[in-house]
Amino acid sequence: MLDKAFSGGKNYWGLVVFWFAIILAGMWAYAIQLSEGLIVTGLSRDVPWGFYISQFTFLVGVAASAVMVVLPYYLHHYKAFGRMVILGEFLAVSAVLMCMLFIFVDMGQPMRVLNVVLHPTLNSVMFWDMTVLFGYLILNLVIGWMTFDAERKGGEPPKWIKPLIYLSIPWAVSIHTVTAFLYSGLEARSFWMTAILAPRFLASAFASGPSLLIILALILRKFTTFDVGSEAIQKLAVIVTYAIAINVFFVAVELFTGLYSNIPHHLQHFEYLFLGLHGKGALVPWIWTSQTLIALALVLMLFPGIRKNEVLLAIICPAIIIGIWIEKGMGLIVTGFIPSPLESITEYAPTGIELTIALGVYAIGFLVLTVLYRIVVNVREGLNPS
Repeated sequence: MLDKAFSGGKNYWGLVVFWFAIILAGMWAYAIQLSEGLIVTGLSRDVPWGFYISQFTFLVGVAASAVMVVLPYYLHHYKAFGRMVILGEFLAVSAVLMCMLFIFVDMGQPMRVLNVVLHPTLNSVMFWDMTVLFGYLILNLVIGWMTFDAERKGGEPPKWIKPLIYLSIPWAVSIHTVTAFLYSGLEARSFWMTAILAPRFLASAFASGPSLLIILALILRKFTTFDVGSEAIQKLAVIVTYAIAINVFFVAVELFTGLYSNIPHHLQHFEYLFLGLHGKGALVPWIWTSQTLIALALVLMLFPGIRKNEVLLAIICPAIIIGIWIEKGMGLIVTGFIPSPLESITEYAPTGIELTIALGVYAIGFLVLTVLYRIVVNVREGLNPS
């Protein structure tokens, strides 16, 4: 099926060229970072995880969200997701690839990545995070490719693929659970020491990932003949509504615990994030923007009439993605370091080099996604010629 990736119109090739241009810019920026070290970033001794790890955290959720179409289709035989499931599986492949690349660029020196493999530490959460991410990448690539190839040939997928499909469902939950454990297991960082961090991660993932999938489905409908169907889009919209409501509840529970308990080491992080602390509050406008977008999106999605209007849905879904991207990224990861356990406040802002490298990583992921979706569209058009 790979030959299908080389067949497309000027819009497709223009998009491919666009992604390559951004990738080249990212490679240029990464060469500077590789040469001069992480000093060219906004990271410091007090804030060692920043924009790169924020993107990693967000994208693990996007990858895990594929289970929201895989589970109903394969386990409950919900046929409306028949055309959507391959999009979810290939989105997961792209998202996991970006996750790994963000870890790669955050390590500073590429050879450090090999230490996790060459010198595995079984009691290290980082080792298990790498294991589940790599396993999830292979699972989605194999499942997506084999099932779609079987459909192209007009037959049934091999029997051995079904156990892998069932395995991928709990595996999707595990990748974001282990990611949450990376943070909540650090006892010196009170902002992350909460038992509901993993459920909160999953709730936000099941809101942002399907929102992105809805946008991608609408884009494919507009620019190609591939249409997943309105029923599938609307069912995903309902899933997003429940997930965003649960996410808002979890954030409210965290706020209540921090404010009502009045424990300084927990409360100070929320003060810095929402109000600023000791005259410093770089993230304050960001978190209020995030919470406003999420709250408005939730209110609008609760009305079926608004939710069923695909024009409005195409506006609400990006608002959800941006809101969670801020809340779960900079709002959660960076704030865990501010203030430090010694109560010093060192603010963080990504540099131009960091942002350019991050754009390059996103471009690699979306290039892979563009190629995979081009294959899907070309195969579907061959099966259903107009």
